[in-house]
Amino acid sequence: MQTKRMTYPGRFLPYALLTPQVIVTLIFFIWPAGQALYQSLLREDAFGLRSTFVGLENFARLFRDGSYVNSLSVTVVFAVGTTLLSMTVALLLASTVNRMIRSRSTYTTLLVWPYAIAPALAGVLWWFIFNPSIGIVPYMLEMVGYQWNHRNSGSDAMLLVIFAAAWKQISYNFLFFLAGLQSIPQSLIEAASIDGASPTKRFWTIIFPLLTPTTFFLLVVNVVYAMFDTFAIIHATTAGGPAQATNILVYKVYADGFVGLNLGSSAAQSVILMVIVVALTMIQFRFIERRVNY
Repeated sequence: MQTKRMTYPGRFLPYALLTPQVIVTLIFFIWPAGQALYQSLLREDAFGLRSTFVGLENFARLFRDGSYVNSLSVTVVFAVGTTLLSMTVALLLASTVNRMIRSRSTYTTLLVWPYAIAPALAGVLWWFIFNPSIGIVPYMLEMVGYQWNHRNSGSDAMLLVIFAAAWKQISYNFLFFLAGLQSIPQSLIEAASIDGASPTKRFWTIIFPLLTPTTFFLLVVNVVYAMFDTFAIIHATTAGGPAQATNILVYKVYADGFVGLNLGSSAAQSVILMVIVVALTMIQFRFIERRVNY
């Protein structure tokens, strides 16, 4: 099968069409990334009046800093918990909706609504639900003997931000899982059912292996989401506390740069985050490329 090649009437038309996107990329992506890389090599005072070139010292100090190492471990726990919870619930919901016939579109619409909520509002919503004074969940937990207080307990705070971040992402994962389930040929499932395979065996031996590309794509997207797009949720619920228990990497960049005015360290942290995103994106592209070539 040959791909139709697009031709343009003039030599400059393709460049004219690409120019707006190139300008946006240069202004909002390349230039800020270059500025962050440059500032990561400097040490500046709090007022930005004097800077000293220190090379890679800012990066070396980060990995000798106990608070940064703690933030790195907190980010790993938060990203893994958010990814597993959001993808598991989304796959369960997608599998349930996929078996529906009449009310499938209604349930799909209702399940997509949470994705339209701003992250800050999602954080405030879950903060009210788990508030130790007025929240319904702490009241119910107290009835079974558990004293919930995310203001003092680091584990409670981590569970709170994981629940809030995962709830916000379930809708996104649900749409992709539902599309993947609907693309699986029903003849394979019907043949396995005729052979006597149980619903659980059909899922793990036929359906889930065929969802591998979708699952891997969502795995990378959810990890990136948990590491970068959850700043507003953290800020609205715990503000990185208590005792740095929910101070993930992206929030530490804000705390050190905008609150602590340690611009060199904050820039170095943002560069490390940028490298992580590039690495995850390259892994995703390599996987997609191998699937296409296969």
